[in-house]
Amino acid sequence: MISHNSPYPAGGPSSPPAPGPSPPCPSRALAPPRPAPPALAPPSPWPVAPLPRPGPPAPWWVLGLPRPMIRPGTNIDSLPPQLRRSGGGGVALAGGEGLKSAGTPSCPLARSLASFNTLSLSLSIRRLIPSLSLSPLRRLTPSLPSLPYKGTKNSLETGRTFATIFADMDFRQRLLEATTEEDFKRLIIKHSQELAEEQQISNDKRIEMNHEKSDDFEYQKRCSFARGLREDLERRLPHYLSDYRDGVVGHKTVQKVVSTTFFLYFACILPAIAFGVLNDHNTHGKIDVKKVIIGQVIGGLFWGLFSGQPLLVQLTTAPLAIYIKIIYYICDDFKLDFNAMYCAVGLWNSLFLVIYSLFDVSRLMRWSTRSTEEIFALFISIAFCNDAFNDVRKNFKSNYYSPACQGGLNSTDSLNQTSSLNATAYSVLGNHSDAYTPTVSGPYHDPNATLTLVDEVCKRENSILYLLLMFGTLWLGVMLYNFNKTPYLNANKREALADYALPVAVIVLSFIGSYIFRDVDLKNEMEHFRYDDSYDVFKLAPLYSLPVPAVFACMGLGFSLSMLFFMDQNIGSAMVNNPCNKLRKGPAYHLDLLVVALMNGFLSIFGLPWMHACLPHSPLHVRSLADVEERVEQGHVYEIIVKVRETRLTGLFSNILIGLSIFLLPYPLAYIPTAVLDGLFLYMAVTALNGNQMFERITLLFMEQAAYPPNHYIRRVPQRKIHKFTLLQVIQLLVMCSLGFAPWPYMKMMFPVALLLLMPIRHRLVPMVIEDKYLAALDGEHQ
Repeated sequence: MISHNSPYPAGGPSSPPAPGPSPPCPSRALAPPRPAPPALAPPSPWPVAPLPRPGPPAPWWVLGLPRPMIRPGTNIDSLPPQLRRSGGGGVALAGGEGLKSAGTPSCPLARSLASFNTLSLSLSIRRLIPSLSLSPLRRLTPSLPSLPYKGTKNSLETGRTFATIFADMDFRQRLLEATTEEDFKRLIIKHSQELAEEQQISNDKRIEMNHEKSDDFEYQKRCSFARGLREDLERRLPHYLSDYRDGVVGHKTVQKVVSTTFFLYFACILPAIAFGVLNDHNTHGKIDVKKVIIGQVIGGLFWGLFSGQPLLVQLTTAPLAIYIKIIYYICDDFKLDFNAMYCAVGLWNSLFLVIYSLFDVSRLMRWSTRSTEEIFALFISIAFCNDAFNDVRKNFKSNYYSPACQGGLNSTDSLNQTSSLNATAYSVLGNHSDAYTPTVSGPYHDPNATLTLVDEVCKRENSILYLLLMFGTLWLGVMLYNFNKTPYLNANKREALADYALPVAVIVLSFIGSYIFRDVDLKNEMEHFRYDDSYDVFKLAPLYSLPVPAVFACMGLGFSLSMLFFMDQNIGSAMVNNPCNKLRKGPAYHLDLLVVALMNGFLSIFGLPWMHACLPHSPLHVRSLADVEERVEQGHVYEIIVKVRETRLTGLFSNILIGLSIFLLPYPLAYIPTAVLDGLFLYMAVTALNGNQMFERITLLFMEQAAYPPNHYIRRVPQRKIHKFTLLQVIQLLVMCSLGFAPWPYMKMMFPVALLLLMPIRHRLVPMVIEDKYLAALDGEHQ
């Protein structure tokens, strides 16, 4: 059975010592020999790695001897005594098969083969995890407990077993974070036990589904009231304490929590100020910046403590500001008290939301697909861009294209044609004073004349600086956000810069605009920033002043508002609970809707602005708390989330900082220019496009086919069908934009209805144009 003699020459100088005869392996641990195949496979042409030698004798390749080969199916008892000794290294197997032994490797040859398998396994794992040291892996396999595996298990099968375990990205990340050999072994054993338990649970669930009892079904029919709410409580209550612990324990958890807290602070305080200014202008001071910030603190803390999914970010939004403006117009037309009607509409809205929560209306969101979510997310990005460029248009109209600049004469030339001013007048003019009384001398001197400058100063530098600050904030924020993809610095510093991208961009550009270019007047851009601290915020609304017909009118407005809350809240929840985010604690749609109802009912009583889940803040919040892994496929680099730290601490800490910011109003927060705020809006709009397949398919319209990315739907769907589905989505988006950006306030009330109609359009009309097999690839469940 041996193709060559012993690798040691008889009586040679390098022969091993002649100890006593080594006891053979127990025969009870050996399987019966397999019958020889009709034609033996030739020896493998590939070189086989030499076995490690524990003894001092020179190996066979040094002595110039041929390598001995063991035929498949060889019984260990038939081997010569030399190969059963500890010095019998250098044995190769023909055909790559192992020896037939059903027990643990007790004989020397089997131990040598185990060492070979361990080395091959270590090299395979080293290729899988480059930064992992091989030293603990060389001792890993021999130290594992004896398991009932087959005796013919070779290195390929062992490596395949470990590769199956390492397929879990979260587990692979934890192995990379292991510092000692004991931690490495403990993680592998624990993970194998978890996989066994998950497999058992899945089998039990499959058995229950195949043998469902009729009485259980009848019980569900009888107790359907608030069933979804009860399921949410049962799902989330066991994780309540871990929501706090997961914000402290873990590798780089504290660093992620701190950076995400500052990200949420700047991402919430600046839009709160912007919407406070907008509401102050629309309601003539009924809802101002102070009320918006206080409402944000109360709602954010309430949500952080009692919500089911704390990763959602609650914020007042542009559609809510439009709705508040509509209520003010109605009150102005019918001479009604604004605070009373605002409170009544908010209470009706909360009542309808409570009804939706108790009767499981959120189950309708199972008809909401990726298409609906991406259309709404793209609409929000367009809304942010629209607000930013509207401010740019107003700035250019009042400065760059002002009558003083269009006339071709600067302010000094126009004044010299009328009178001559002394140095004092020129200095005042340089400071852009709105009105002053200069000293005038000359033949036309009139001591009683007062010269008033009204929009006669050409301030084109103001508009140029506005563009510089806005696009500078966008560029710096996006550049730092993607800094972890660059080769500069080390991995930790790159990740830290990416985490603090938004705070750094806001602070740097605010310093540039308010200090370096302090000679350029930007104060007029903050002229609507009124901060009145002379009234009591917590004053009850006078509901008794509303007549009965107005109360029923408020019910209609409240129902329309509840549809907006229902869609925005649930779409935000669906995007946060996206399976791609790999959240482990489960969703809580019904519980979150109930918390939103109670929170906004309290805010309505005191005339504070309403709040609901905000896009794109909520998905960006998840992304900030996540560990990501880059993958390259056919030259295209994309990121995959490995794990997310599901904690309540970031929301609580950021809202506490917002509450402390009340002491920073109006200054130094007023030093943040409006241009930087618009740059923040553009940053939110651009970063929200990451992972939006609708936007990616829109870019395919302007791309040659050879450069298409290797996405799953490109491989499975014809190009014509892809563009047709994208065109249908663009049409729906244009309809939503025509309603959301309409110049007539009452027309904007139809926006929630249009948002709700996206689901029946997707499931009834779109399948008439595109086949279901293609829709499954284009609009599948977050592939």
